[in-house]
Amino acid sequence: MSCLQHKPFLNLRSLQTAGPRRIVPAPFTAAHSSRIQRSTSQAQLGQSHSCLSARRLTMSSSVATRAAAVEAPAAPVLPYRVGHGFDLHRLAEGYKLVIGGVEIPHTKGCEAHSDGDVLLHTVTDAILGALSLPDIGQLFPDNDPTWKGASSDIFVKEAVKKMQEAGYVLGNLDATIIAQKPKLSPHKENIRANLCKLLEAHPSVVNIKAKTHEKVDSIGEERSIGCHAVIMLIRKDMV
Repeated sequence: MSCLQHKPFLNLRSLQTAGPRRIVPAPFTAAHSSRIQRSTSQAQLGQSHSCLSARRLTMSSSVATRAAAVEAPAAPVLPYRVGHGFDLHRLAEGYKLVIGGVEIPHTKGCEAHSDGDVLLHTVTDAILGALSLPDIGQLFPDNDPTWKGASSDIFVKEAVKKMQEAGYVLGNLDATIIAQKPKLSPHKENIRANLCKLLEAHPSVVNIKAKTHEKVDSIGEERSIGCHAVIMLIRKDMV
């Protein structure tokens, strides 16, 4: 009897009413609660780090954008500008051969959307290149009917206009026409005179050379004609 008096009294009615209960040892419950608290704290800390990283990334991006805007160099005003031009056209029967605005007697001419003047196309591209502008194909596309059969004088004059608007004049021009036939030597002075007129330049700063292609490739086989040109522009206030 004395032993039974020290045992806690069990209320059988309350146990039957409440249903089955899981009795968890006190030490396990405390440890589990501690782990939950640590996990929650770590999750909150991770979220804080993520937010901080996002803010730092946003701030870095903003700073980089402002720095790029501040550090972007202004366009330099160059005393000289150099440009290179190149063009090549197929030769075919039924077309006129026009070089430098001068019609050259020949059995073939340049097959092109405009008049196919290989020299003037090259010079136009050289000027545009020196000015860092879009090339002749972008300014005068060959799928635009406006330029169908057009004289290439138009292209050179537009390039010269842009050159003058940018504050430059022609320093000098050196061009090389490459053709197996016809011989261009008899026509070089006429070509140069007309080119000087279009460029508004003195003949002393415009040079025209003519070369064959030693019967090599399409130019040497008289299937095409090519041209190279190098040009230097000078600031007007330096002349």
